[in-house]
Amino acid sequence: MNYLDFYKQSIDNPEKFWKEQAEKLEWYTKPETILSENDKGYPTWFVDGELNLCYLAVDKHIQDGYGEQTAIIYDSPVTQTVKKYTFNEVKEQVAKLAGGLTSLGVKKGHTAVIYMPMIPEALFAMLACARLGVTHSVVFGGFAPHELAIRIDDCKPKIILTASSGIEVDRLIAYKPLVDDALQLAEHKPKKVVILNRKLGAKVPFKKRDVDWEALVYGSEEAPCVPVKADHPSYVLYTSGTTGKPKGIVRDTGGYATALRFSMEYIYGVKQDEVFWAASDVGWVVGHSYIVYGPLLNRNATIVFEGKPIRTPDASTFWRVIAEHNVSVMFTAPTAIRAIKKEDPNGEFIKQYDLSNLRTQFLAGERCDVATLEWYREHIPIPTIDHWWQTESGWPMIANLMGVEYLPIKPGSAGKAVTGYDIRIFNENGEELGPNEEGYVVIKLPLPPGTLMDLWKDHIRFRAGYLDKFPGYYFSGDGGYKDDEGYIYITGRVDDVINVAGHRLSTAEMEEIVASHHAVAECAVVGINDELKGQIPLALVVTKAGETIEQFQLEYEIVQLVREQIGAVASLRKVIVVQRLPKTRSGKILRKLLRNIADGVEFQIPSTIDDPAIIDEVKDEFLQHKIGVFK
Repeated sequence: MNYLDFYKQSIDNPEKFWKEQAEKLEWYTKPETILSENDKGYPTWFVDGELNLCYLAVDKHIQDGYGEQTAIIYDSPVTQTVKKYTFNEVKEQVAKLAGGLTSLGVKKGHTAVIYMPMIPEALFAMLACARLGVTHSVVFGGFAPHELAIRIDDCKPKIILTASSGIEVDRLIAYKPLVDDALQLAEHKPKKVVILNRKLGAKVPFKKRDVDWEALVYGSEEAPCVPVKADHPSYVLYTSGTTGKPKGIVRDTGGYATALRFSMEYIYGVKQDEVFWAASDVGWVVGHSYIVYGPLLNRNATIVFEGKPIRTPDASTFWRVIAEHNVSVMFTAPTAIRAIKKEDPNGEFIKQYDLSNLRTQFLAGERCDVATLEWYREHIPIPTIDHWWQTESGWPMIANLMGVEYLPIKPGSAGKAVTGYDIRIFNENGEELGPNEEGYVVIKLPLPPGTLMDLWKDHIRFRAGYLDKFPGYYFSGDGGYKDDEGYIYITGRVDDVINVAGHRLSTAEMEEIVASHHAVAECAVVGINDELKGQIPLALVVTKAGETIEQFQLEYEIVQLVREQIGAVASLRKVIVVQRLPKTRSGKILRKLLRNIADGVEFQIPSTIDDPAIIDEVKDEFLQHKIGVFK
């Protein structure tokens, strides 16, 4: 089998292609209608099929005789805990929790909010909801009460599942008071709050609505799996929107199960029984698809990691986990690798571990710069695959299909279009562009199974944000181009393209060049307002540990690099060395925030920011260097 033939099958006859993939699942009622339109005229998959996501992820493997196989590996350097759960043990925990939720009046068609740290019980909660046909909404643990309240009011959960605390490196975060504050702010009042007391020292103030997790599970009967229609919403996951109000991405059940099972085999190339590790969090889409449902559907042991790539205890922690648990395929964000590279630029920690079982490293979540890719491949010479997708898609859109054909890697490209995604590059007028012409990344409808169904109770916003700009196509919100071999290059969000004296320039391209400097650990390039040229780029860099290069020398060398590789038109003149860059908790650099600070634009502190104190640090640097409005 080769990539091109496989891809063409999915585009030329999508119904036949995805029917064959859906048949690999065990349905209660097999779908007869493969592709249709819903009452809003949007394409829908397998609408008359019935299945259950928890059954496919857990119960089926037990029935097939794999009950004693390891399903979940909990590795928590912050609590110095390693614990493994077999499929039998997972089923008991999940089914009894589902039974407890049933006793509290929760049933199919209801919604639930899950607000938990990276612990096995977070997975049990998600699977228990799926078992009952309850639509879950996982909110990233540690979100501020205001943000949690917004999500509670939007999805109106019958119940909230939480824990007493999480741990951020060496700091205890008490979750229960955050939930209580959120419920004071929220107009909608859930019936019950189920609390897992981790007994780590955080206070757990009990109220009348609160239920102890352990007591609930202990006193409950196991609940069976409830069949649901393929288009039943499995979960709502909120992602940031341009209006400031989060968008509730709605995921179906049948299409999602089909796509995830497919992706584990054909994109990630993972064999059943192997260990798969997505170093992310269940609060993000990667956690949903590739910590929970994808690996378990494919009968892979999945790792729940409660820690960070550095400082838990040091930059060796990823390599220890890979070696100790025999990880075959791993997935993380480039930010994590850059953090490790900064602490251990020569890869000394890597040499201490046997990583011979690691076959492939996947990177996504943000654009992977060439310097990071090459550093990884230098120290761990295995296929290192950058790939691209979104919360909206739920699974990869551009990748190197390792289970089909390993194509040559082109650094800077996320690979080629994944089966089912007919990706085009359009100009502003909706005309398709040729090779190496940059424009809007769009995908011809229908999208393949597993992608977003709608926005939660906001179809008008769904159409306005994704469908109306280019009728018949999904608008990704990203810019990019294809080369003459079909490799796709994502240049960033369309608002990350800057206009310098009438020239459209990609800040992502400049970042690539800045990051190639030997002294740079990570960087951000943003366009800031300029009286003469409209916009000019500004580079902020974090240097590698132990680097002693002078600021002026570094600035000169980087400016020359950009000038040499893009030309004087790039107009990069200013490079600032900073201790750290503002990021979300998932590791994405907040470039828009940097632009707004420099331009003096009013902004709200993003709820996802890792540390709000960094805003004042950035302002101080801009003042010292007379950047933008701080001149």
